[in-house]
Amino acid sequence: MDLIESFSIDHRYIIPGIFVSRVDDINGSKATTYDIRLKRPNREPVIDVSAMHSLEHIIATFLRNNPEWKNEVIYWGPMGCLTGFYLILKGNRKPEEIYQLILDSFKEVEKYDEVPGATEENCGNYLLHNLRMAKWYAKEFADYLIENKNNHLIFEYPKTKRLITNDGNNFFDS
Repeated sequence: MDLIESFSIDHRYIIPGIFVSRVDDINGSKATTYDIRLKRPNREPVIDVSAMHSLEHIIATFLRNNPEWKNEVIYWGPMGCLTGFYLILKGNRKPEEIYQLILDSFKEVEKYDEVPGATEENCGNYLLHNLRMAKWYAKEFADYLIENKNNHLIFEYPKTKRLITNDGNNFFDS
């Protein structure tokens, strides 16, 4: 069985940034999944679950109401490992082309006094929110993006080279 594409990235070398995770062709149209990585996997603490949930609500709201981008957004949601988010957009843009959108999304968090959709009627776990911590993580990432805007590494995924066995199969160690 083939390892899925996002697991072929060498997580030992991922730094926070904006990366193309995959590009899919759907009935002749492109859809690009971006890895919006806030934390270094297995090297620093993950994002607090309640803050992650609040960031999901706020940034999804911002993206889906952004006049320039709302018709391009397919999905915004957290990674299971709690080190970042996935953004799926129509088309196939380089990470540098969505830099400002991502920066604006995380800067937007500071403007909120309450988490949108954080009610029993609108959310499956409405008590699991932490706006104060969400603002802290959002500022940390926005500051990082600003400081590293000219660092090409925040836009390039580190790839894992996989050994090929004598019978032509990929070798994946655990």
